[in-house]
Amino acid sequence: MSYEYEHLHVEIGDGVATATIDNPPINVMTLGLFGDLLRFASKVATDDEVRVVILRSDQEGFLIAHFDVEAILGLPTDRPSARVSKVEENPFHAMCEIFRTMPKATIVEVGGRVGGGGSELAMSCDMRFGALGRAVISQPEVALGILPGGSGTQRMPRLLGRGRALEVILGCDDLDAETAERWGYLNRALPPDELRPFVDRLARRIASFPAHAIRDAKRSVLNAEPDFAPGLIEEGFLFEEALREESARRAMRRFLEVGGQTREGELRLAELCLELAE
Repeated sequence: MSYEYEHLHVEIGDGVATATIDNPPINVMTLGLFGDLLRFASKVATDDEVRVVILRSDQEGFLIAHFDVEAILGLPTDRPSARVSKVEENPFHAMCEIFRTMPKATIVEVGGRVGGGGSELAMSCDMRFGALGRAVISQPEVALGILPGGSGTQRMPRLLGRGRALEVILGCDDLDAETAERWGYLNRALPPDELRPFVDRLARRIASFPAHAIRDAKRSVLNAEPDFAPGLIEEGFLFEEALREESARRAMRRFLEVGGQTREGELRLAELCLELAE
């Protein structure tokens, strides 16, 4: 199969597909990057040559900043909110579910900041490994007058527990790598120079095992999880409802005005979120 995208660089070898995210300067999840990730997920899920998928970034300081706020402001709000009938009708939820359920092991290498929709994508994958002193996790949506609408309200409580998930979601503060490991967001937090070798070694190790065994073992683990669909459908509806609040649109516009989606602003995202309330 051919894997050619504008914002992803994909390498296939020894049963491992490594997708390096490339949307400088901070890997904001624009509609272009989202489209590439959706197309990549759909293709690699059916590639019999691949047993393991790695998502990573070479942008210094960032895996994925978050979903493009300008794109969110452009979503239509001139009709009443509506619940979809199935998860596949929400494109972002559908992408995340492909990464969660594909018959491959999916691994995310968190070498810098990951927030919002980027964090929701990371939580959809099977395993996450982060760099000590560099990995930073955040869900800033509530400060912008909305909510994590790309599956975060459903995935984070299952990883962290209800109280810790609400601390991250409602507090809109940074979660460092050590805490993220202790709370269960990261499998492990490793020294930066050990992160990539560890991820590559684990991926190759898993990929060396029979494809059917990887597929069936993952399928059996998925059977232990409660059904995501009802919660995702309700989350999508509540996200649409929030978008129709004028206070949310003011907060998102203010976010962009004070430095959101610039490198300088995103490196101080927790402080910037507080400034939106001033």
